[in-house]
Amino acid sequence: MLIGNPFAPLVSFVSPDILRGYLVLMALAVALGTSYDLVHGKKAAFFLRDRRRARAAARRALGAREGLRLAARTLLIDLAAFGEFCNRAKRIAHALMFYGFILYVATTVALVFGYPAERHPPLILPVCWNIGALMTLVGSGWFFFFLRVDVTHDGQSAWRLRRADLFLASLLASVAFGLLLEWGELSANMAAIKVLSGLYGGVTTLLFVTVAWSKFPHMFYKPVLAFQAKRDEASGASDLPPPARERGDDGG
Repeated sequence: MLIGNPFAPLVSFVSPDILRGYLVLMALAVALGTSYDLVHGKKAAFFLRDRRRARAAARRALGAREGLRLAARTLLIDLAAFGEFCNRAKRIAHALMFYGFILYVATTVALVFGYPAERHPPLILPVCWNIGALMTLVGSGWFFFFLRVDVTHDGQSAWRLRRADLFLASLLASVAFGLLLEWGELSANMAAIKVLSGLYGGVTTLLFVTVAWSKFPHMFYKPVLAFQAKRDEASGASDLPPPARERGDDGG
C-alpha cells in the first residue's frame, strides 16, 4: 500500500501487453468519443459559427502579443485556478478532481508501460498514484454528494443519477475500486483480486467509452470558450456586460 505497484499482482493472470493495449484503447475511446461529440453534438459547428460572428462584430483587431496575453490569462485563471466558479467549494472540488485525475492517469501510464510486473517500482510513482487517486476521490465525492445543483438547491437525493452525472459517477467509482483493489492485494487472496480487478476494469471502461454521452469532453471545451469570451471582450465583439463576480454559488 502506497509504496507498491498496484498493477503488479494483475500480471499473474493478465499479460502486461494486454494492460498496455487496454490503456491505448481507452485513449482512443476518449479521442473518438470527443470527436463524435464535436460532430454529432454540433459543438464544432457552434465554435466555427461563433468565431465567424466574433470576427464580424469585432471593433478592433487584436495583435499577436495581446492574443498570447489573453491565452495566458485563460490558462492561469480559468483553467489552472478554475476562475469560472464564484463558489470557493466548487473551485476546490474541481481542482482536486482535475489535478488528481491528471496525476492518477499519468502515473498509471508510467507504471503499466514502464514497470508492469515490478512490485516495487521507483517510489515516486506509487506514492503519486495514491495521492492522485485520493485527490480525485475526495474532489469527485465532495462534488457528487454535496455540491451538485440538483442536490444543494433542488433538494434531490445525492443518489439520484441523470445522464449529466455519468462522468462524475463513473470517475468516482473508478478511483474507489482502484483503491479497493490495492487494499485487496494486501490479503494476497487471488479470488478477491480478480473480482476487484474486474469491477475496477468495468467502471473504468464505462468512464472512457461513454465520453460521447457524458461531460468528459467539457474539460476540453471550457478553455476554448473561456478564451473566445476574453477575445470577444477585448475586441469589442461581445455585447454582454462584464461577468459579476459575486460571492456565493454560481448556479453551475
